[in-house]
Amino acid sequence: MTFRNRKDAGERLAKKLMRHAGKPDVLVLGLPRGGVVVAYEVAHALGAPLDAFLVRKLGVPGHEELAMGAVASGGVRVLNPDVLRSAGISDAELEEATARELREIARRESALRGGRPAPDARGKTVIIVDDGLATGATMRAAVQALRSLGPERIIVAVPTAPPDTVAEFQREVDQVVCLLTPWPFFAVGGSYYDFAQTSDAEVRDLLGRAALDHAKEDSMA
Repeated sequence: MTFRNRKDAGERLAKKLMRHAGKPDVLVLGLPRGGVVVAYEVAHALGAPLDAFLVRKLGVPGHEELAMGAVASGGVRVLNPDVLRSAGISDAELEEATARELREIARRESALRGGRPAPDARGKTVIIVDDGLATGATMRAAVQALRSLGPERIIVAVPTAPPDTVAEFQREVDQVVCLLTPWPFFAVGGSYYDFAQTSDAEVRDLLGRAALDHAKEDSMA
């Protein structure tokens, strides 16, 4: 199986999630940028609200590739105590990194969401979507952050991922839906004919369209 593009992947993924269609407690979150394109098709098929969920790694000063934690939409912060301890991170360094990355999340959310308030995940079945997983590091941080917002269930839904990453997430969330688990796994883009970069403008447009669509459905209910 190879997906034509992210839209095609989202349409196929939605078919595996139709048991959640029409339920008022379902929320679909996409990881920007490419994950929002896939998530839009899922949310549209399920008649569920859609939003972007942003995650930013907190890198160790001087060794930014090493994550001492992450921050996410809603002002959520999750920390890696082992890294903080071994790297000798001071409270001041941690707070400075946190403030910097939260500012970046706020800036990007403002650009993508256009002033609309973030949806409330409390008590919801949250389907969190990306265009694929490789190591799963970003999705893992997103799940950890999302859990602190009080959802009832967390479902990770992706078109493609390596089988070992899928197995790891099956131990971490309530359900994993993945259409394609190639092995050997080289890159997410290998499962797509068209894996062109997604722009902020495209994400903003999709979120706006999803908000209008859901508002219309609510008015007709």
